[in-house]
Amino acid sequence: MKVVCLQENLQHGLAQVSRAVATRTSLPALSNVLISTDEGRLRIAASDFNIAITTWVGASVEEEGKVAVDARLLADFVSTLPNDNVTLSSERGKYRLDVQSGRDHAEINGIEPDDFPVIPTVSDDAQTTTIDSADLREMITMVEFAAATDESRPVLAGVLLRLDGDAITMAAADGFRLAVRQGKLNELFTPSLDVIVPAKAMRELGRLLAEASEPAILYVTPNQGQMIARFGDIEFLSRLIEGSFPDYRQIVPREYSTKVDLGRDALLTAVKRSSYFARDNNDAIRLAIKPGEDELTPGLVEVSANAAERGNSQSFVDAAIEGPEIQVAFNARYLNDVLGVIKGGQATLGLNGANQAGVIHPTGDDAYTHVIMPMVIGTT
Repeated sequence: MKVVCLQENLQHGLAQVSRAVATRTSLPALSNVLISTDEGRLRIAASDFNIAITTWVGASVEEEGKVAVDARLLADFVSTLPNDNVTLSSERGKYRLDVQSGRDHAEINGIEPDDFPVIPTVSDDAQTTTIDSADLREMITMVEFAAATDESRPVLAGVLLRLDGDAITMAAADGFRLAVRQGKLNELFTPSLDVIVPAKAMRELGRLLAEASEPAILYVTPNQGQMIARFGDIEFLSRLIEGSFPDYRQIVPREYSTKVDLGRDALLTAVKRSSYFARDNNDAIRLAIKPGEDELTPGLVEVSANAAERGNSQSFVDAAIEGPEIQVAFNARYLNDVLGVIKGGQATLGLNGANQAGVIHPTGDDAYTHVIMPMVIGTT
């Protein structure tokens, strides 16, 4: 193999796939990147068996071939080279990569490239659909944080991905909260399909999508074992979690006894303020919802927290309130998480009592729904 490419392009490609390089593994191949030629371009791939990332870099290919070498060592060396042409070469039958840039040179020992994991790719006749990359990234951002962080129940450590006609739905839940985001596909996908993608993989996909400008192609392998997303010069693969995701539609309340419309930024600030005092009280903060005395008087939401040793705090947010007065306690971190991803200036909070789940969504936007379970705290 012999190829010539720009240092900045090679460095960028290595950085893109680095997220899929295993840092602690007994399998040497998983700490390597596969460098190969592919139809006149340089292909760089990494896999840790859970995710795989492949990217293509423009290059002048003088001789076809492939080699697998230590990912970190190659990336560290390339990052120190000047922004100029870099020549990568390897002799057939020898597991070594020569890196040359001007007078600077390195020889990096590698492994048998055929020992590198086989990475499925999108076939030309596969059933695929597309979605705007910015929309896909936003959906991931608004959902993945609600997934469980432990894997005692694997399906809850994943994100439900539902493809149905021109609709795409993502949902994540950890037993205390549920996030659901609906969106539109650019192409019809039939029949409908539900798969569960690990939340960690979704986070990595979201990071990669930050640089994407073209629509993303989505594909699920025929055995429904992996999901592939292709956008620009990147192909991202994630294994899928076996099992059935809970029916989230049964969890979302359909009606509310008390409805609160208020400024998202004002509520977020009040929640953050109270969270400092809630740290020693299981992160519990109390919302006291008080409607206005008449139609001309705004309602008030008091956000408070109490810690026996630290003290207490109260913050107040004006709000439009429909329904009776109510007090409810929520986990401050959970409120911070959802308010941090809501777009727009206004948020709506729907409540059905102190011991019932609350619902938060952007005002006037039903495409996103976040359900949060209440906490039980003593009176102050």
